[in-house]
Amino acid sequence: MSQQANPRGTFLKIADTLKTGIEADPDITELPALAEVMSDHKVSRGVALRAFAVLKQEGVAEPVPGGRWRVVRDGVNVDRRPLEQRIADIIRADGLEVGQPFPSASALAERFEVSRPTVTKALEKLEAAGVLAGGGQGRVRTVRAVPTREERS
Repeated sequence: MSQQANPRGTFLKIADTLKTGIEADPDITELPALAEVMSDHKVSRGVALRAFAVLKQEGVAEPVPGGRWRVVRDGVNVDRRPLEQRIADIIRADGLEVGQPFPSASALAERFEVSRPTVTKALEKLEAAGVLAGGGQGRVRTVRAVPTREERS
C-alpha cells in the first residue's frame, strides 16, 4: 500500500500559513491571488477557497468583489459601502456638475483597485438610478444628477 499525503486539513494548514504571513508583515493588505495559492501549495481551487473561507470566518480577511481578498486589521478603517456608492461620491469629491464627463471605467478600476467588469456593473446601477448618462463602448459617460446624501445611503 503506497503512502500518500492525507488531504484532510490541507486547507487549514494553508490558512495557517497565510495567517502567519499576515501577522509577520503589517504591510500586507491583500491575500495572494487564488491561482498563486493553488500553485504554491499544489492544491485544487476548492482547497484554496476553503482556506480563504477559514480566514474569513476568523475575521482575518474578507472578499472584495472584482478584486483580491482584503486583509482585515484592527484599527484600520476600510470603506465597505457598495462600489456604486463610493463611485457616486466622486461627483462631489471631484466637484463634477451636471453634463460634465465622468471618469472612464478603466480609470475607476485603477482608482478603486477592482476589475473593470465590477466597475461597469456599478456604473450601470448609477445609470439606472439616473445619476449618470451615456456610457457604453466609445461613448463618454456624463453626470446626469448630483446625488444627495439620501440617494447615496
